[in-house]
Amino acid sequence: MQNALSRRNFAKRVIGAGGALAVSGVAKTFAQSAIEKTLDKKLGVALVGLGYYSTDVLAPALQETKNVRLAGIVTGTPAKAATWQKKYGIAKKNVYSYETFDRIADNPNIDIVYVVLPNSMHAEYVIRAARAGKHVFC
Repeated sequence: MQNALSRRNFAKRVIGAGGALAVSGVAKTFAQSAIEKTLDKKLGVALVGLGYYSTDVLAPALQETKNVRLAGIVTGTPAKAATWQKKYGIAKKNVYSYETFDRIADNPNIDIVYVVLPNSMHAEYVIRAARAGKHVFC
């Protein structure tokens, strides 16, 4: 027996409603409002793992972006943490170890967690970041 509101029926209804909104101009106004609110604040990114890709590619690139900023780091090496704090002006409260990673849930300065670890470690940290309520890149 098929549910009265199957995925297909739901999608049709949403698409139909979206079309009606677009025609009326409401969707455009709503979308513009949402974008403007988002652009008022740069999104904070925390890098998990400070190897080559984070050090030589991501961190420098984040310095050039308009809508996101390097807000935090997660590392197992205290010396790296100190170096990154000094180089990028990262506040101590935005520096985590792998053991304290879950505290990131309570940090409003971090919106996005970018997991830059070996593939075998991705699942654990992606799940933990999602459970913390953060957007996740990996």
